[in-house]
Amino acid sequence: MEQRPLGDTPRSRCQFYRRECDLPAIVDPPGLGRIVLRAGSVWALTMPSSLGQAVKAHMQSKRVRLGPILAHPRSNRWTFLIAPDLPENDTRLFAELFRLNVSVSRTGSTIALPSPTASVGAIRCWIVPPRNGFRPSGREVVAAVRAWADPAPRRR
Repeated sequence: MEQRPLGDTPRSRCQFYRRECDLPAIVDPPGLGRIVLRAGSVWALTMPSSLGQAVKAHMQSKRVRLGPILAHPRSNRWTFLIAPDLPENDTRLFAELFRLNVSVSRTGSTIALPSPTASVGAIRCWIVPPRNGFRPSGREVVAAVRAWADPAPRRR
């Protein structure tokens, strides 16, 4: 069983996310200890974990700096936290991503983050934990998704 560090509570984790990682997180609802943020200054791209692994590897091979990535083990999906630099109303882009089973959490969406109360059930966990306020460009992550969705032979 995974042991959480002494003093790691939903409130302390939320404060860490806010102060050190510039994530506008809140504990909601307080009784359950779920940590969420409302997308605005941070957006997210969520995809199947197999695609997420390929996107992460592609970005690393191209020396693109990784930002926070979290896993949802129960649903077998990964979420990349990104800078909100994708066009807000580009229906072609969203349709393209939808066909690839990639969803965009844009302004107003709720994004759930790993919480110490969920560690036993592994609802969400960090693949690449946040360490500061850096988030990669959404355009860079979309480019990596496209590189792996392209039916042409992949160059690694």
